[in-house]
Amino acid sequence: MSGHSTYEPKSGITRWLDQRLPVTRLVWDSFVDYPTPRNLNYWWTFGGILSLCLAIQIVTGIVLAMHYTPSASGAFASVEHIMRDVNYGWLIRYTHANGASMFFIAVYLHMFRGLYYGSYKPPREVLWILGCVIYLLMMATAFMGYVLPWGQMSFHGAVVITNIIGAIPVVGGPILVWLQGGFAVDNATLNRFFSLHYLLPFMIAGVVVLHVWALHVVGQNNPTGIDPKSKADTLPFTPYATVKDGFAMSVFLVLFAIFVFYMPNALGHADNYIEANPLVTPAHIVPEWYFLPFYAILRAVPDKVMGVVAMFGAIGVLFALPWLDTSKVRSMRYRPMAKAYFIILVIVCVILGFCGAKLPDDPVIPGLTTFKILESDINSWVWLSRLATLYYFAYFLVIMPLLGLIETPKPTPETIASPALSHPATTPAGATADAEKKG
Repeated sequence: MSGHSTYEPKSGITRWLDQRLPVTRLVWDSFVDYPTPRNLNYWWTFGGILSLCLAIQIVTGIVLAMHYTPSASGAFASVEHIMRDVNYGWLIRYTHANGASMFFIAVYLHMFRGLYYGSYKPPREVLWILGCVIYLLMMATAFMGYVLPWGQMSFHGAVVITNIIGAIPVVGGPILVWLQGGFAVDNATLNRFFSLHYLLPFMIAGVVVLHVWALHVVGQNNPTGIDPKSKADTLPFTPYATVKDGFAMSVFLVLFAIFVFYMPNALGHADNYIEANPLVTPAHIVPEWYFLPFYAILRAVPDKVMGVVAMFGAIGVLFALPWLDTSKVRSMRYRPMAKAYFIILVIVCVILGFCGAKLPDDPVIPGLTTFKILESDINSWVWLSRLATLYYFAYFLVIMPLLGLIETPKPTPETIASPALSHPATTPAGATADAEKKG
Protein backbone atom coordinates (compact mmCIF):
# COMPACT_ATOMS: atom_id res chain seq x y z
CA MET A 1 0.00 0.00 0.00
CA SER A 2 1.21 3.48 -0.86
CA GLY A 3 0.89 5.12 2.57
CA HIS A 4 1.69 8.80 3.18
CA SER A 5 2.67 10.90 0.16
CA THR A 6 6.35 11.86 -0.12
CA TYR A 7 5.88 14.27 -3.03
CA GLU A 8 7.42 17.74 -2.57
CA PRO A 9 6.81 20.39 -5.28
CA LYS A 10 10.10 21.91 -6.48
CA SER A 11 8.91 25.10 -8.17
CA GLY A 12 6.30 27.79 -7.76
CA ILE A 13 4.23 26.46 -10.65
CA THR A 14 4.16 22.88 -9.30
CA ARG A 15 3.28 24.18 -5.80
CA TRP A 16 0.46 26.29 -7.26
CA LEU A 17 -0.87 23.32 -9.28
CA ASP A 18 -0.49 20.88 -6.39
CA GLN A 19 -2.74 23.04 -4.20
CA ARG A 20 -5.47 23.17 -6.85
CA LEU A 21 -5.20 19.97 -8.94
CA PRO A 22 -2.61 17.55 -7.52
CA VAL A 23 -2.02 15.63 -10.77
CA THR A 24 1.76 15.55 -10.36
CA ARG A 25 1.36 14.27 -6.79
CA LEU A 26 -0.96 11.50 -8.04
CA VAL A 27 1.56 10.47 -10.73
CA TRP A 28 4.43 10.57 -8.23
CA ASP A 29 2.61 8.49 -5.62
CA SER A 30 1.27 5.99 -8.19
CA PHE A 31 4.18 5.48 -10.58
CA VAL A 32 7.37 6.81 -8.96
CA ASP A 33 7.47 6.37 -5.19
CA TYR A 34 4.83 3.64 -5.04
CA PRO A 35 6.31 0.77 -2.95
CA THR A 36 6.41 -2.55 -4.82
CA PRO A 37 7.49 -5.94 -3.46
CA ARG A 38 11.21 -6.41 -4.10
CA ASN A 39 10.82 -9.98 -5.42
CA LEU A 40 8.50 -9.32 -8.38
CA ASN A 41 9.44 -11.31 -11.49
CA TYR A 42 8.61 -10.80 -15.16
CA TRP A 43 5.16 -12.36 -14.75
CA TRP A 44 4.24 -9.05 -13.10
CA THR A 45 5.00 -7.03 -16.23
CA PHE A 46 1.82 -7.98 -18.09
CA GLY A 47 -0.18 -5.23 -16.39
CA GLY A 48 1.94 -2.63 -18.18
CA ILE A 49 1.86 -4.64 -21.41
CA LEU A 50 -1.95 -4.76 -21.28
CA SER A 51 -2.12 -0.99 -20.75
CA LEU A 52 0.08 -0.56 -23.83
CA CYS A 53 -2.17 -2.91 -25.84
CA LEU A 54 -5.28 -0.99 -24.83
CA ALA A 55 -3.71 2.33 -25.87
CA ILE A 56 -2.68 0.87 -29.26
CA GLN A 57 -6.17 -0.51 -29.87
CA ILE A 58 -7.90 2.76 -29.00
CA VAL A 59 -5.59 4.93 -31.16
CA THR A 60 -5.66 2.63 -34.21
CA GLY A 61 -9.41 2.07 -33.78
CA ILE A 62 -10.14 5.80 -33.86
CA VAL A 63 -8.14 6.18 -37.09
CA LEU A 64 -9.88 3.21 -38.69
CA ALA A 65 -13.30 4.59 -37.71
CA MET A 66 -12.53 7.72 -39.75
CA HIS A 67 -12.47 5.64 -42.95
CA TYR A 68 -14.89 2.81 -42.17
CA THR A 69 -18.43 2.66 -43.57
CA PRO A 70 -20.83 0.87 -41.17
CA SER A 71 -23.28 -0.45 -43.74
CA ALA A 72 -23.88 -3.91 -45.16
CA SER A 73 -23.33 -2.61 -48.68
CA GLY A 74 -20.19 -0.59 -47.98
CA ALA A 75 -18.35 -2.18 -45.03
CA PHE A 76 -16.31 -4.73 -46.98
CA ALA A 77 -15.36 -2.17 -49.66
CA SER A 78 -14.36 0.39 -47.01
CA VAL A 79 -11.98 -2.11 -45.42
CA GLU A 80 -10.40 -2.71 -48.83
CA HIS A 81 -10.22 1.06 -49.29
CA ILE A 82 -8.33 1.35 -45.99
CA MET A 83 -5.91 -1.37 -47.06
CA ARG A 84 -5.26 -0.01 -50.57
CA ASP A 85 -5.86 3.76 -50.65
CA VAL A 86 -5.39 5.23 -47.16
CA ASN A 87 -1.82 6.25 -46.34
CA TYR A 88 -0.40 3.46 -44.14
CA GLY A 89 -3.93 2.09 -43.86
CA TRP A 90 -2.61 -1.46 -44.21
CA LEU A 91 -0.31 -0.88 -41.22
CA ILE A 92 -3.05 0.61 -39.06
CA ARG A 93 -5.48 -2.19 -39.89
CA TYR A 94 -2.97 -5.01 -39.38
CA THR A 95 -1.84 -3.42 -36.12
CA HIS A 96 -5.43 -3.21 -34.90
CA ALA A 97 -6.36 -6.73 -36.03
CA ASN A 98 -3.26 -8.40 -34.61
CA GLY A 99 -3.42 -6.13 -31.58
CA ALA A 100 -6.59 -7.90 -30.49
CA SER A 101 -4.73 -11.23 -30.48
CA MET A 102 -1.75 -9.70 -28.65
CA PHE A 103 -4.18 -8.25 -26.11
CA PHE A 104 -5.67 -11.69 -25.43
CA ILE A 105 -2.27 -13.40 -25.27
CA ALA A 106 -1.22 -10.92 -22.59
CA VAL A 107 -4.50 -11.13 -20.66
CA TYR A 108 -4.48 -14.94 -20.59
CA LEU A 109 -0.91 -14.96 -19.25
CA HIS A 110 -1.91 -12.28 -16.74
CA MET A 111 -4.88 -14.35 -15.56
CA PHE A 112 -2.94 -17.62 -15.29
CA ARG A 113 -0.29 -15.78 -13.28
CA GLY A 114 -3.01 -14.53 -10.94
CA LEU A 115 -4.34 -18.07 -10.57
CA TYR A 116 -0.92 -19.55 -9.84
CA TYR A 117 0.14 -16.97 -7.29
CA GLY A 118 -3.28 -16.55 -5.64
CA SER A 119 -3.74 -12.89 -6.56
CA TYR A 120 -7.52 -13.27 -6.09
CA LYS A 121 -7.30 -14.07 -2.36
CA PRO A 122 -8.20 -11.56 0.40
CA PRO A 123 -7.89 -8.62 0.41
CA ARG A 124 -7.75 -8.59 -3.41
CA GLU A 125 -11.23 -9.97 -4.22
CA VAL A 126 -12.51 -6.70 -5.75
CA LEU A 127 -9.27 -6.33 -7.72
CA TRP A 128 -9.79 -9.81 -9.22
CA ILE A 129 -13.49 -9.20 -9.97
CA LEU A 130 -12.68 -5.94 -11.77
CA GLY A 131 -10.13 -7.88 -13.84
CA CYS A 132 -12.85 -10.38 -14.77
CA VAL A 133 -15.14 -7.49 -15.80
CA ILE A 134 -12.36 -6.16 -18.05
CA TYR A 135 -12.03 -9.64 -19.58
CA LEU A 136 -15.78 -9.80 -20.32
CA LEU A 137 -15.73 -6.36 -21.92
CA MET A 138 -12.71 -7.40 -24.00
CA MET A 139 -14.56 -10.45 -25.28
CA ALA A 140 -17.61 -8.40 -26.25
CA THR A 141 -15.44 -5.77 -27.95
CA ALA A 142 -13.40 -8.36 -29.86
CA PHE A 143 -16.48 -10.23 -31.07
CA MET A 144 -18.15 -7.06 -32.38
CA GLY A 145 -14.91 -5.91 -33.98
CA TYR A 146 -14.55 -9.24 -35.78
CA VAL A 147 -17.95 -8.70 -37.40
CA LEU A 148 -17.11 -5.25 -38.83
CA PRO A 149 -15.08 -6.34 -41.92
CA TRP A 150 -18.31 -8.05 -43.09
CA GLY A 151 -16.54 -10.99 -44.63
CA GLN A 152 -17.94 -14.51 -44.82
CA MET A 153 -16.62 -15.60 -41.43
CA SER A 154 -17.61 -12.28 -39.85
CA PHE A 155 -21.21 -12.47 -41.06
CA HIS A 156 -21.87 -16.13 -40.35
CA GLY A 157 -20.02 -15.95 -37.03
CA ALA A 158 -22.37 -13.13 -36.04
CA VAL A 159 -25.37 -15.28 -37.01
CA VAL A 160 -24.15 -18.20 -34.88
CA ILE A 161 -23.21 -16.17 -31.81
CA THR A 162 -26.32 -13.98 -31.78
CA ASN A 163 -28.51 -17.08 -32.08
CA ILE A 164 -26.66 -18.52 -29.08
CA ILE A 165 -27.70 -15.43 -27.09
CA GLY A 166 -31.26 -16.02 -28.30
CA ALA A 167 -31.21 -19.43 -26.63
CA ILE A 168 -31.06 -17.85 -23.16
CA PRO A 169 -34.40 -18.53 -21.43
CA VAL A 170 -36.87 -15.63 -20.99
CA VAL A 171 -34.54 -12.72 -21.81
CA GLY A 172 -32.71 -14.22 -24.79
CA GLY A 173 -35.35 -13.41 -27.40
CA PRO A 174 -35.72 -9.68 -26.63
CA ILE A 175 -31.93 -9.27 -26.34
CA LEU A 176 -31.47 -11.01 -29.70
CA VAL A 177 -33.95 -8.71 -31.45
CA TRP A 178 -32.37 -5.62 -29.86
CA LEU A 179 -28.85 -6.74 -30.74
CA GLN A 180 -29.70 -7.63 -34.34
CA GLY A 181 -31.99 -4.62 -34.83
CA GLY A 182 -34.56 -6.98 -36.32
CA PHE A 183 -35.07 -10.67 -36.93
CA ALA A 184 -31.88 -11.34 -38.89
CA VAL A 185 -28.26 -10.19 -39.04
CA ASP A 186 -28.26 -7.27 -41.45
CA ASN A 187 -27.44 -3.58 -41.81
CA ALA A 188 -28.98 -2.65 -38.44
CA THR A 189 -26.85 -5.33 -36.73
CA LEU A 190 -23.68 -3.94 -38.26
CA ASN A 191 -24.55 -0.40 -37.11
CA ARG A 192 -25.16 -1.58 -33.57
CA PHE A 193 -21.94 -3.58 -33.48
CA PHE A 194 -19.93 -0.65 -34.82
CA SER A 195 -21.35 1.71 -32.20
CA LEU A 196 -20.73 -0.72 -29.35
CA HIS A 197 -17.27 -1.66 -30.64
CA TYR A 198 -16.31 2.02 -30.61
CA LEU A 199 -17.78 2.62 -27.13
CA LEU A 200 -16.60 -0.46 -25.20
CA PRO A 201 -12.82 0.26 -25.29
CA PHE A 202 -13.46 3.50 -23.39
CA MET A 203 -15.53 1.52 -20.86
CA ILE A 204 -12.57 -0.88 -20.56
CA ALA A 205 -10.28 2.09 -19.93
CA GLY A 206 -12.62 3.27 -17.16
CA VAL A 207 -12.64 -0.14 -15.46
CA VAL A 208 -8.85 -0.31 -15.85
CA VAL A 209 -8.63 2.92 -13.81
CA LEU A 210 -10.74 1.25 -11.09
CA HIS A 211 -8.55 -1.87 -11.37
CA VAL A 212 -5.37 0.17 -10.83
CA TRP A 213 -7.01 2.11 -8.02
CA ALA A 214 -7.96 -1.12 -6.26
CA LEU A 215 -4.42 -2.41 -6.81
CA HIS A 216 -2.91 0.66 -5.16
CA VAL A 217 -5.27 0.35 -2.18
CA VAL A 218 -4.51 -3.30 -1.33
CA GLY A 219 -0.98 -3.43 -2.77
CA GLN A 220 0.59 -5.84 -5.23
CA ASN A 221 0.81 -9.55 -4.62
CA ASN A 222 4.20 -11.22 -5.15
CA PRO A 223 5.64 -14.72 -5.84
CA THR A 224 5.77 -15.62 -2.13
CA GLY A 225 2.17 -14.52 -1.55
CA ILE A 226 3.27 -12.68 1.61
CA ASP A 227 2.29 -9.04 2.13
CA PRO A 228 5.15 -6.55 2.74
CA LYS A 229 5.79 -6.02 6.45
CA SER A 230 8.50 -3.34 6.32
CA LYS A 231 10.43 -1.07 3.97
CA ALA A 232 13.01 -3.85 3.53
CA ASP A 233 10.32 -5.82 1.66
CA THR A 234 9.70 -3.13 -0.96
CA LEU A 235 11.40 -0.96 -3.55
CA PRO A 236 10.19 2.24 -5.27
CA PHE A 237 8.21 1.61 -8.47
CA THR A 238 10.63 3.85 -10.38
CA PRO A 239 13.25 2.95 -11.52
CA TYR A 240 13.07 -0.73 -10.52
CA ALA A 241 9.65 -1.78 -11.81
CA THR A 242 9.54 0.73 -14.66
CA VAL A 243 12.81 -0.55 -16.15
CA LYS A 244 11.61 -4.14 -15.90
CA ASP A 245 8.21 -3.22 -17.42
CA GLY A 246 9.91 -1.23 -20.18
CA PHE A 247 12.14 -4.16 -21.14
CA ALA A 248 9.20 -6.58 -21.14
CA MET A 249 7.15 -4.19 -23.31
CA SER A 250 10.04 -3.94 -25.78
CA VAL A 251 10.24 -7.73 -26.11
CA PHE A 252 6.47 -7.92 -26.49
CA LEU A 253 6.49 -5.24 -29.20
CA VAL A 254 9.08 -7.26 -31.13
CA LEU A 255 6.68 -10.24 -31.12
CA PHE A 256 3.85 -7.90 -32.09
CA ALA A 257 5.89 -6.50 -35.00
CA ILE A 258 6.74 -9.98 -36.28
CA PHE A 259 3.04 -10.73 -36.71
CA VAL A 260 2.18 -7.30 -38.17
CA PHE A 261 4.98 -7.21 -40.76
CA TYR A 262 5.71 -10.87 -41.56
CA MET A 263 2.52 -12.87 -40.96
CA PRO A 264 -0.36 -10.42 -40.52
CA ASN A 265 -3.05 -12.94 -41.45
CA ALA A 266 -1.70 -15.93 -39.50
CA LEU A 267 -4.21 -15.46 -36.68
CA GLY A 268 -7.17 -14.68 -38.96
CA HIS A 269 -9.29 -16.71 -41.38
CA ALA A 270 -9.00 -16.70 -45.17
CA ASP A 271 -12.81 -16.72 -45.63
CA ASN A 272 -12.98 -13.22 -44.18
CA TYR A 273 -11.42 -11.90 -47.38
CA ILE A 274 -14.59 -12.99 -49.17
CA GLU A 275 -17.48 -10.51 -48.98
CA ALA A 276 -20.39 -11.66 -46.80
CA ASN A 277 -23.02 -13.68 -48.63
CA PRO A 278 -26.04 -14.87 -46.60
CA LEU A 279 -26.77 -17.54 -49.23
CA VAL A 280 -23.35 -19.24 -49.03
CA THR A 281 -22.35 -20.71 -45.66
CA PRO A 282 -18.67 -21.56 -45.01
CA ALA A 283 -17.92 -25.26 -44.57
CA HIS A 284 -16.63 -24.73 -41.03
CA ILE A 285 -17.61 -21.66 -38.99
CA VAL A 286 -15.05 -20.95 -36.25
CA PRO A 287 -14.54 -17.91 -34.01
CA GLU A 288 -11.24 -16.19 -33.42
CA TRP A 289 -8.63 -18.32 -31.61
CA TYR A 290 -9.13 -16.61 -28.23
CA PHE A 291 -12.78 -17.77 -28.16
CA LEU A 292 -12.08 -21.37 -29.17
CA PRO A 293 -12.00 -22.91 -25.65
CA PHE A 294 -15.45 -21.50 -24.88
CA TYR A 295 -16.72 -22.57 -28.30
CA ALA A 296 -15.54 -26.10 -27.50
CA ILE A 297 -17.40 -26.01 -24.17
CA LEU A 298 -20.55 -24.87 -25.99
CA ARG A 299 -20.34 -27.77 -28.46
CA ALA A 300 -19.45 -30.29 -25.77
CA VAL A 301 -22.96 -30.15 -24.28
CA PRO A 302 -25.62 -31.88 -26.43
CA ASP A 303 -28.44 -29.59 -25.27
CA LYS A 304 -28.29 -26.08 -26.77
CA VAL A 305 -29.56 -24.22 -23.70
CA MET A 306 -27.30 -26.15 -21.32
CA GLY A 307 -24.39 -25.54 -23.71
CA VAL A 308 -24.99 -21.78 -23.45
CA VAL A 309 -25.19 -22.10 -19.65
CA ALA A 310 -21.90 -24.03 -19.59
CA MET A 311 -20.17 -21.52 -21.87
CA PHE A 312 -21.16 -18.52 -19.76
CA GLY A 313 -20.62 -20.54 -16.59
CA ALA A 314 -16.99 -21.11 -17.61
CA ILE A 315 -16.51 -17.35 -17.33
CA GLY A 316 -18.85 -16.85 -14.39
CA VAL A 317 -16.95 -19.32 -12.22
CA LEU A 318 -13.94 -17.01 -12.36
CA PHE A 319 -15.92 -14.33 -10.51
CA ALA A 320 -16.51 -16.74 -7.60
CA LEU A 321 -12.87 -17.89 -7.46
CA PRO A 322 -11.90 -15.92 -4.30
CA TRP A 323 -14.51 -17.88 -2.36
CA LEU A 324 -13.93 -21.27 -4.01
CA ASP A 325 -10.28 -21.52 -2.98
CA THR A 326 -10.23 -22.54 0.69
CA SER A 327 -6.44 -22.60 1.14
CA LYS A 328 -4.89 -19.96 3.40
CA VAL A 329 -1.63 -20.06 1.42
CA ARG A 330 -1.67 -17.80 -1.63
CA SER A 331 1.22 -18.92 -3.78
CA MET A 332 1.27 -22.37 -5.40
CA ARG A 333 5.04 -22.21 -5.00
CA TYR A 334 4.39 -23.73 -1.57
CA ARG A 335 1.50 -25.99 -2.63
CA PRO A 336 2.85 -28.96 -4.66
CA MET A 337 -0.53 -30.69 -5.12
CA ALA A 338 -2.23 -27.48 -6.22
CA LYS A 339 0.63 -26.80 -8.64
CA ALA A 340 0.17 -30.21 -10.31
CA TYR A 341 -3.58 -29.72 -10.75
CA PHE A 342 -2.98 -26.18 -12.05
CA ILE A 343 -0.57 -27.45 -14.72
CA ILE A 344 -3.24 -29.94 -15.82
CA LEU A 345 -5.75 -27.05 -16.01
CA VAL A 346 -3.44 -25.10 -18.34
CA ILE A 347 -3.06 -28.18 -20.58
CA VAL A 348 -6.84 -28.69 -20.55
CA CYS A 349 -7.44 -25.08 -21.65
CA VAL A 350 -5.03 -25.59 -24.58
CA ILE A 351 -6.83 -28.85 -25.47
CA LEU A 352 -10.18 -27.02 -25.43
CA GLY A 353 -8.73 -24.50 -27.86
CA PHE A 354 -7.71 -27.31 -30.25
CA CYS A 355 -11.13 -28.93 -29.88
CA GLY A 356 -12.90 -25.67 -30.73
CA ALA A 357 -10.91 -25.35 -33.96
CA LYS A 358 -11.71 -28.88 -35.18
CA LEU A 359 -14.84 -30.36 -36.70
CA PRO A 360 -16.64 -32.02 -33.77
CA ASP A 361 -17.02 -35.45 -35.38
CA ASP A 362 -13.51 -35.67 -36.82
CA PRO A 363 -11.40 -38.43 -35.21
CA VAL A 364 -8.73 -37.38 -32.73
CA ILE A 365 -6.63 -40.40 -33.74
CA PRO A 366 -7.20 -41.15 -37.46
CA GLY A 367 -7.82 -44.79 -38.28
CA LEU A 368 -8.73 -45.81 -34.72
CA THR A 369 -12.07 -47.62 -34.55
CA THR A 370 -14.06 -47.18 -31.33
CA PHE A 371 -17.66 -47.58 -30.18
CA LYS A 372 -20.31 -44.86 -30.08
CA ILE A 373 -21.96 -43.12 -27.12
CA LEU A 374 -24.84 -40.67 -27.61
CA GLU A 375 -24.67 -41.37 -31.36
CA SER A 376 -21.11 -40.05 -31.64
CA ASP A 377 -17.78 -41.85 -31.76
CA ILE A 378 -15.76 -41.38 -28.58
CA ASN A 379 -12.66 -41.02 -30.79
CA SER A 380 -13.81 -37.51 -31.75
CA TRP A 381 -12.99 -33.94 -30.81
CA VAL A 382 -16.42 -33.45 -29.27
CA TRP A 383 -15.76 -36.24 -26.76
CA LEU A 384 -12.31 -34.90 -25.98
CA SER A 385 -13.86 -31.47 -25.38
CA ARG A 386 -16.41 -33.08 -23.03
CA LEU A 387 -13.68 -34.62 -20.93
CA ALA A 388 -11.73 -31.33 -20.90
CA THR A 389 -14.88 -29.39 -19.98
CA LEU A 390 -15.54 -31.80 -17.12
CA TYR A 391 -12.05 -31.22 -15.71
CA TYR A 392 -12.33 -27.44 -16.18
CA PHE A 393 -15.42 -27.19 -13.99
CA ALA A 394 -14.22 -29.87 -11.60
CA TYR A 395 -11.01 -27.91 -10.99
CA PHE A 396 -12.83 -24.81 -9.78
CA LEU A 397 -15.88 -26.39 -8.13
CA VAL A 398 -14.42 -29.57 -6.60
CA ILE A 399 -10.62 -29.81 -6.71
CA MET A 400 -9.81 -26.28 -5.56
CA PRO A 401 -12.15 -26.28 -2.50
CA LEU A 402 -11.00 -29.78 -1.45
CA LEU A 403 -7.28 -29.07 -1.86
CA GLY A 404 -7.50 -26.22 0.62
CA LEU A 405 -8.82 -28.67 3.21
CA ILE A 406 -6.60 -31.71 2.63
CA GLU A 407 -3.30 -30.34 1.32
CA THR A 408 -0.36 -29.66 3.64
CA PRO A 409 1.57 -26.70 2.19
CA LYS A 410 5.32 -26.28 2.47
CA PRO A 411 6.62 -23.78 5.05
CA THR A 412 6.36 -20.19 3.86
CA PRO A 413 8.93 -17.45 4.63
CA GLU A 414 8.15 -14.92 7.33
CA THR A 415 8.92 -11.90 5.16
CA ILE A 416 9.62 -11.09 1.52
CA ALA A 417 13.10 -9.79 2.32
CA SER A 418 14.30 -12.83 4.24
CA PRO A 419 14.31 -15.31 1.31
CA ALA A 420 15.42 -12.59 -1.10
CA LEU A 421 18.30 -11.25 0.99
CA SER A 422 19.52 -14.68 2.06
CA HIS A 423 20.30 -15.59 -1.54
CA PRO A 424 23.94 -14.91 -2.55
CA ALA A 425 22.86 -12.93 -5.61
CA THR A 426 20.91 -10.44 -3.52
CA THR A 427 23.07 -10.06 -0.40
CA PRO A 428 25.08 -6.85 0.08
CA ALA A 429 28.26 -6.74 -1.97
CA GLY A 430 31.07 -8.77 -0.40
CA ALA A 431 28.94 -10.09 2.48
CA THR A 432 28.79 -13.63 1.10
CA ALA A 433 32.54 -13.77 0.43
CA ASP A 434 33.34 -12.42 3.91
CA ALA A 435 31.05 -14.96 5.52
CA GLU A 436 32.73 -17.80 3.61
CA LYS A 437 36.23 -16.60 4.67
CA LYS A 438 35.19 -16.41 8.32
CA GLY A 439 33.72 -19.91 8.05
